[in-house]
Amino acid sequence: MPKRNLLLLSLITALSLVACVARDRAREAHRVGEVLDAVDRFALDRVDPEELTAAAIDGIVSQLDEHSAVLDGAARRDLEAALDQTFGGVGLELMAGTEGITVHAPVVGGPAWRAGVSAGDVIVAVDGVDVRGMSVRDAVAIMRGAVGATVVLTLRSRVDGDGIDGVMADGVRDLALVREAVKTESVVGDRRLPDGSWDWFVEGEEGVAILRITGFGDRTPEEMDAALATIAAASPRGLILDLRANPGGLLAAAVEVCDRFVADGTIVSMRRRGPGADEDLEARRAAPGAALEGVPLAVLVDGLTASAAEIVAACLQDHGRAVIVGSRTFGKGTVQSIIPLSDGRRILKLTTAEYLRPNAGAIQRRPDGPWGVDPDAGWEIDVTAQVREALAAWRRRRDVPPPSGSAEAAESAAALPRYVDPVLARGLEAVNSGEAGFGGEKETPGDADDTPRSGEPAGPGDGRIG
Repeated sequence: MPKRNLLLLSLITALSLVACVARDRAREAHRVGEVLDAVDRFALDRVDPEELTAAAIDGIVSQLDEHSAVLDGAARRDLEAALDQTFGGVGLELMAGTEGITVHAPVVGGPAWRAGVSAGDVIVAVDGVDVRGMSVRDAVAIMRGAVGATVVLTLRSRVDGDGIDGVMADGVRDLALVREAVKTESVVGDRRLPDGSWDWFVEGEEGVAILRITGFGDRTPEEMDAALATIAAASPRGLILDLRANPGGLLAAAVEVCDRFVADGTIVSMRRRGPGADEDLEARRAAPGAALEGVPLAVLVDGLTASAAEIVAACLQDHGRAVIVGSRTFGKGTVQSIIPLSDGRRILKLTTAEYLRPNAGAIQRRPDGPWGVDPDAGWEIDVTAQVREALAAWRRRRDVPPPSGSAEAAESAAALPRYVDPVLARGLEAVNSGEAGFGGEKETPGDADDTPRSGEPAGPGDGRIG
């Protein structure tokens, strides 16, 4: 048979297969349409067609894994704000308090910060809507909005209201703020200084720096570079990378953070479904060069260290660049791609790949076999719920800029980190003992490839920002 005929036959066969698949999918979609049409026409109780379609989509997604979902409204806005690290609001980090919605801290430089809102202030109402008894998520939803629009907060301040403009007799005041594009931080240090900047060195530990990464967003690599430049200029003798309670975020951001510390080799591999039943394996590799080479590095993890944060911990562990200190991580090792739907309101968060460590080990939690990231032998440590609660309260105080010479500043000097935070104390031991990794990366085969914007961030455990 002539070569041209063979090529033509192959093309016809391929097109026929595509047509068969398309026909089967059309048949399945037609059945779904039949059900929706029948319910719309004959059901005793009429259901809004849009709600019915949304329920059908939710039913389809419910057959997938726990991380796939269709998001709209507040859930979509939360996800996009976490990934973009930007939202329209007044810049207040909020938490549930005994008196209602309480200000944990104003975002430094934001509208609320400039207007003098302080940690501990209680929000009574937003635009006249009483938020007492409301969830933090719902309160944030009405605080956020279009940039340039005004929102009125009714606040009960923790300080005496005398002399404060607009304060009423009962200590409650109305404060009008104009929403701005507020940028959130994902890389933070040991404690805030009075001017709102970070001290990158652990208090009481000469020359040991700390980087706390709270999530992986669009600006995380940029923030990391700025912090590392400041730290490197001070010639550190050790570095702590704190990934505790980090829920993850953008895969690309996690890869870039790893690339700052690993000079060569595979950072992470991804297993995807390829054509048919085959699987494709992609690898992201480090570019030559690394920051702070020769500086001991310890990474702190716990059971809430997940997803992109586990990629970083696993990469630095497999390459021998860091000692991992703490407790076993969460075990969330899948990639969620964000797919906008045609209605313009909803997005599909769909699991499209699985992460694999540089050593090809799994991160995703499984009923059998290893998963997650375990601390290095001899560096395991967990803490009780009581210690975690006390540590969280101590950390909240240090994350708020204290007025110069205030009682808060004096208190932070009295309670040094190593005596308050047992896991950090072990990390300091690893750095000081010389056992923390210095490098010695081993080559892992794989080719670099591009990956889509993906990830599954979550909001802070107790607070959200509005």
